[in-house]
Amino acid sequence: MIQPVLTAVLMAFPALVILGGVRDLVSYRIPNWISLALLGAFAPAALLGLAAGVPLSVLGLHLAVGAAALVAGVVMWSLRWIGGGDAKLFAAAALWLGLPAAATYLAVTALAGGALALFLLQLRSPLLRTYAVLGPAWVARLAQPGENAPYGVAIAVGALAAFPASPLLRATGF
Repeated sequence: MIQPVLTAVLMAFPALVILGGVRDLVSYRIPNWISLALLGAFAPAALLGLAAGVPLSVLGLHLAVGAAALVAGVVMWSLRWIGGGDAKLFAAAALWLGLPAAATYLAVTALAGGALALFLLQLRSPLLRTYAVLGPAWVARLAQPGENAPYGVAIAVGALAAFPASPLLRATGF
């Protein structure tokens, strides 16, 4: 009985971060409900983690990592490096990851952000932009010079790469 519930709760994380990345890619917006759903789903995941033997101190570190990521996200948002939805998704995902997965999360998110920037530079070049504007509206917007980068994509890649190292996931046997 507990295994299907545990699976459903744990699969909420990848599903929601993927959805956040895709929504940012196609609309340059990450709805608040995605970050709020990540926060809400963390509570039952933490309770199931406690039942599976995760020490309370480890869950405290999850909270500390999430809080630190929120502060970092707000700073990056205030500097106009990322959008508000990106900052919230960044923090909500970090909450799930805890330590030591946070190091992987930061590194892969930064690398994915760099790859995204290189991709957008190429897409926004005169040659590729000519073809990109013929596609769907969201692709044409991605190809617009001076347009922002949908950093939620990089956040989702980093979160998915780090999730297997999350103490919460490891303790539950997945």
